[in-house]
Amino acid sequence: MTATDATAATATNADLFARAQAAIPGGVNSPVRAFRSVGGTPRFLVSARGPYVTDAEGREYVDLVAGWGPAILGHAHPEVIAAVQDAAARGLSFGASTPVETELAELIEQRVTPVEKLRLVSTGTEATMSAIRLARGFTGRDLLVKFAGHYHGHSDGLLAEAGSGLATFALPGSAGVPAEIAALTLVVPYNDLDALRAVFAEHGDRIAAVITEAAAANMGVVPPLPGFNRALVDLAHAHGALVISDEVLTGFRVSKAGWWGIEAETDAAYTPDLVTFGKVVGGGMPVAALGGRAEIMERLAPLGPVYQAGTLSGNPVAVAAGVTTLRLADDAVYARLDEVSALLQREVSAALSAEGVAHGVQVAGNLFSFLFGEAVAGGASDYAGVLAQESWRYAPFFHAMLDAGVSLPPSVFEAWFVTAAHDDAAISRILDALPAAARAAASARPPAA
Repeated sequence: MTATDATAATATNADLFARAQAAIPGGVNSPVRAFRSVGGTPRFLVSARGPYVTDAEGREYVDLVAGWGPAILGHAHPEVIAAVQDAAARGLSFGASTPVETELAELIEQRVTPVEKLRLVSTGTEATMSAIRLARGFTGRDLLVKFAGHYHGHSDGLLAEAGSGLATFALPGSAGVPAEIAALTLVVPYNDLDALRAVFAEHGDRIAAVITEAAAANMGVVPPLPGFNRALVDLAHAHGALVISDEVLTGFRVSKAGWWGIEAETDAAYTPDLVTFGKVVGGGMPVAALGGRAEIMERLAPLGPVYQAGTLSGNPVAVAAGVTTLRLADDAVYARLDEVSALLQREVSAALSAEGVAHGVQVAGNLFSFLFGEAVAGGASDYAGVLAQESWRYAPFFHAMLDAGVSLPPSVFEAWFVTAAHDDAAISRILDALPAAARAAASARPPAA
């Protein structure tokens, strides 16, 4: 055991957070981990297996974060770990092509038929950033349309917030983003076809693409209204624009072919031009991808003039995890995800109702989240609706669950994730924790003005 290992083995979460804050901005490498939304001390995790994670103090939690999606089989699945170990033994990174990259691309193309060709990258942000550059290069246009509340990574042009009215040129949503860059993004309310029509009526010949989460899951879960995705594709194509479907969270998580696969089996079937993937496609390792129509994808270098590159793209160790995860994610896995998800939706809702907590349940496939308050008891279909909730009820609910050994997403604006490894014992622990958490939500009071 190294000195660092020994320190971690005896340190509390509070000790580790204090140490991290001295070395890392905010003590975290991704903001939601700081617990700013719910308060308290973040848990520093040191191991995970199946439906459980364990923190530095040795406490085990039933996990409903699942690495923000990729632990679809459960943490540390033996076959995935073996594939990673075997790949690592052959070398960590070659900076050259490997056969397994093609295997992963073929698996994705077999599952999602609009993807005729695919480029592997390392993160969801990189995938969406590259897809936007490609759309602009293909169309020769500059403007991008996104929906309020949708998150597509932290590249400059996507960190934009909506102004007033149906549509407006965006203002920067983060310091460090030039206004001139943000102004190339038009933000409209989600699920609002009239707003989208108004944007195209005014700017249609300048719009390169509409980017949309296939089903929104970064403001809590907000599914598209029936037929919305098909209508936006038809509208964009009528004006010569492309549609980028962001399936970084939903891809291979809500079905074998993601949210596109769910809608492909209905009258609302549609065909996006480009699709971005992440999370599950890497099986917990840093892998993401963008794919789509061959004629568009072939504009990427080295075939075309749109440049994109990455030394670690298609990393052999990471890709081995993705290939193994997708091969193991069969019909039985998705059936279990759906079963556990539906059960938890019912039980959490029942516990909140028993304590008189008005709420709404938001669902997209096996992804779900909850809205708190009378104003949202009927659900929400856009970002403004989500923001109308009594979000202050979530922090006491979250901490009551955490105290009982259940790890939830540390923000009311995040989706809940289950895994195929959530067995009866894990589910029982969740259900046992719900009454006290519901009482905590019921007794919560809004912050002082």
